[in-house]
Amino acid sequence: MSGVDGKVVAITGASSGIGQAAARLLAERGARVVLAARRAERLEELTRGIRDAGGSASCLVADVARREDLRAVVDRARADFGRLDVLISNAGLMPVSPLDELRVEDWDRMVDVHVKGLLNGIAAALPVFREQGGGHFVNTASTAGLKVVPTMAVYAGTKVAVRMISEGLRQEAGERIRVTVVSPGFTATEFAAGITNAEVREQLAATGDRIGMPPEAVARAMVYAIEQPPEVDVNEIVIRPTAQG
Repeated sequence: MSGVDGKVVAITGASSGIGQAAARLLAERGARVVLAARRAERLEELTRGIRDAGGSASCLVADVARREDLRAVVDRARADFGRLDVLISNAGLMPVSPLDELRVEDWDRMVDVHVKGLLNGIAAALPVFREQGGGHFVNTASTAGLKVVPTMAVYAGTKVAVRMISEGLRQEAGERIRVTVVSPGFTATEFAAGITNAEVREQLAATGDRIGMPPEAVARAMVYAIEQPPEVDVNEIVIRPTAQG
């Protein structure tokens, strides 16, 4: 199945930012979307908006760090729409800080969401894709996975892991399962809100306000990869503001 129309796409981290933009754009293009995130009220509001605009959407509360929650996302897609064509693993957080601050709970959460969350999605969707004879993983990494800077050691490390796990999956997947990594740079989302170090939060928020690209730009990159014919696998997209160094 090429194009986007009619595809069933599950999206984690769908309640805001890139995930929300991807949900709206894919629904506009005719995809049937299953939206997952931790914030129920935002999910329900987004789902209503898509349906009111004539799209097909369902939602469920999920924490990607919980394996059973990812299984529930895949099960919901199959129950509501009969199959799952694409899993967009987009859930993320960015509580960056200098390593000397030893914010180990923040480190744990980044590993849980970015690395374990990705693996939980693979574990839930890969058997379904094998059974169906096809499917597509779209995994959100970051330009931090290409270049590390101070305060971002752990965050960048988890995003390198996303890229390496995705590439290993691609090599093992065979000719019927596609794997795409999308690595955004500064994007105008709520990313700074979760930064626990006040100085770092202010610096990154200011940079995001100054040069951040709209999340819709990243959503369009995802759609580009998804809409390719089955024999074409867009392996990695790096998208950043022109002003980003």
